[in-house]
Amino acid sequence: MANVTDLQTKYSKLAQEYSKLRAQNQVLKKAVVDEQANSVSFKEQLKQRDQSLRKQEQEMDSLSFRNQQLAKRVELLQEELASKADSPSQHGLETQSVFDEDLQKKIEENERLHIQFYDADEQHRKQEAELTTRLQDLEKDSKQHQAVVDGLTTKYMETVERLQSDKARLEVKAQTLEREAKECRLRTEECQQQLRRCQSELNRQVKQSSTVIQEKVPFNDTKFGDYNSLNVPPHNRRHQLKARDVAGQALSFIQDLVAALLNFHSYTEQRVHIYPLDSSIEPISPLNQKFSQFLHENAAYVRPLEDGFLQLHQSITEDTVTVLETVVKLKSFADNFSSYTHFLQKILPYQLKSLEEECNTPLCTAALIAINQELQRDMKKVTSVFDKLQSYIKLLALPSVRQDAMPQSSTSAVFTQLAACLHSLHDAIKEMSKHYTQKASFEQELPTITQKLCTTTECLLGSLGSLTSSTGKIATFFSNNLDFFTSSGYSPRGSTVALNPLQAENMLANKKKAAAYIHAIKQDRPQSVPYREALSNRRILTSSTESREGLTQQVHQSQDKIARLEQEKEHWLLEAQLGKVRLEKENQRIADLESQLAAALGGSPNSHPAAASTLSESQEEAEKEQNAVGKETTLCTSLVGMLCTTPTVEHVGDEGSREQLIKTHYMARVGELTTQLQISDSKAVHFHSECRALAKRLAIAEKSRETLSEEVRLANQNITRLQDELTTTKRSYEDQLSMMSDHLCSMNETLSKQREEIDTLKLGSKGNSKKNKSR
Repeated sequence: MANVTDLQTKYSKLAQEYSKLRAQNQVLKKAVVDEQANSVSFKEQLKQRDQSLRKQEQEMDSLSFRNQQLAKRVELLQEELASKADSPSQHGLETQSVFDEDLQKKIEENERLHIQFYDADEQHRKQEAELTTRLQDLEKDSKQHQAVVDGLTTKYMETVERLQSDKARLEVKAQTLEREAKECRLRTEECQQQLRRCQSELNRQVKQSSTVIQEKVPFNDTKFGDYNSLNVPPHNRRHQLKARDVAGQALSFIQDLVAALLNFHSYTEQRVHIYPLDSSIEPISPLNQKFSQFLHENAAYVRPLEDGFLQLHQSITEDTVTVLETVVKLKSFADNFSSYTHFLQKILPYQLKSLEEECNTPLCTAALIAINQELQRDMKKVTSVFDKLQSYIKLLALPSVRQDAMPQSSTSAVFTQLAACLHSLHDAIKEMSKHYTQKASFEQELPTITQKLCTTTECLLGSLGSLTSSTGKIATFFSNNLDFFTSSGYSPRGSTVALNPLQAENMLANKKKAAAYIHAIKQDRPQSVPYREALSNRRILTSSTESREGLTQQVHQSQDKIARLEQEKEHWLLEAQLGKVRLEKENQRIADLESQLAAALGGSPNSHPAAASTLSESQEEAEKEQNAVGKETTLCTSLVGMLCTTPTVEHVGDEGSREQLIKTHYMARVGELTTQLQISDSKAVHFHSECRALAKRLAIAEKSRETLSEEVRLANQNITRLQDELTTTKRSYEDQLSMMSDHLCSMNETLSKQREEIDTLKLGSKGNSKKNKSR
């Protein structure tokens, strides 16, 4: 009914607006008609002025014509006067005077007419300009009024259409609300019936539970805090899944932080070996040697951070109860973080002294000295912030070790200070990265800068950038989940006391026992197999047994065959080795015979050097050279390497031939080695380019991984937010239903009271009527 009233109110408001617009439209129409009438009158006046202008132009034309006639007459008179000037007479003088007077009158009349014509022309032009301007203004106003009228007409039509559509939509909405009201009434009746059933069921359960408690429960352990702490608290699955998810996100951030710290310490160690003294050229100072030795041990302090947090993440499952009192693995992570903090405190003096040593170099400028001093302050600040973090993490790990180590009211304050400390760490590392960037830019201007130092500095700046990014992500993540960290979490029913570690361990053990007991008593009995299915299974089993025996026999046969083949393989391997030995001996014998034959041929005076065998590469090359210079050598070899030669045209000495063979052999060898070197260089360049491309792809993949992890985190946050909104909506609907149920109950009670009063009044009226009749 309230919705229908609202609709009626809206409709009345829309009708009032429509009547106002209609009245405004009438006024605008009247104004447009008046302006049109004025425009018509102005047009008539303009026509009249045009007619008068045309008349004046005609008069001006006639006056100019008369003026021309007078001018011609004057010329004629002047010519006559000129002709009669030779014989002057009294009559001529009189005539001349008459003509002069007449001419003077005509000239004066002409001047007066000219003045009148000029004045009339000027007045006409002014009137024409004024009327033209006024006409333009009126046309402009008419166009504006027409545009306003068209706009109002369009707006009026749109308003009418919109009102009609609103009316139709409101009618549909009213019908829908009426249907929903009917459905709500039906659902209310159903809810009342369900409420009655639930009340009766709850009463029955209360009676049964009271009976069971009186008969079975010897004492109520919820009255005592120590006993109540051993009870399994209600399992909050959403809280546990949230804790698991938060721990997983924190693990990924810790892994990024560990990787960035490892790179930072490693590249710092490389820089110490390069600047201010290069260890490959001259020994570095003892201070830097000790500093490098400490930096070389950074993995032993940084890696345990990731391992400790990984164990903490693995200990948080869906079946556990995650509060500070039950997270035992947090103590090991806190110890690892403390050891890393001690490592930073140990290397801090060496870092400061190393920067002072850089400032003492001759080529260190004033700007570099100032930047090094800023870096010293940054390193002190970073170490102090890590020390604060270590203190807060130790405080959070205390409840899992000792009872009443930290009041529960102080937990939220510790988490808040930890979040602020993480933001301070991010700011300090950002400042250190900025100062390192400035230092690198100043070092680029030094004349003694090397490529190795530039590369190491770039890597160091990259590690600082990743360290800044990871600390920023950790600080933002911790601040976003601060409400979850400071929430109460789990506690036994009816108790506000926090769990101590021993009670938490016993409670988890009891929970596992209870779950195992429930699982044991809820085991389903195995279903019986039907007779026909059992027979078919028996046939399948028998056939499979027979086939298994056949397959077993085939396997044995195959194994025997494999053994025989292995023996034959070993036999042929031995035969191949023996054949190889024989071939080597035969080759050695052939080589000895060839050397003896070459020595025998070299001793005769008429003999010529020739190739001893086709298997020798150097002798083949010598034979080619002999053919190139015009020698004629005929070779005839047998199986044992016998050689016969024919005499040649030219005679060449044995020493020159041998020297030429050696030279040719070594030149060929040098060519082969050069080719191999070029191939190796090309392969090295190719592999270098591939490595650079792979490094770029790796960097792109890391960026995409960070982007995807951020998107996944945002998606998880959206999912959590939507789940919370869904829960809130469900709760609000349930509250509304309960309120409607209460309202209907109160209305039913009111109606029942009214019916009782009506019945009472009816009974009273009947009694009074009977008494009156009896009287």
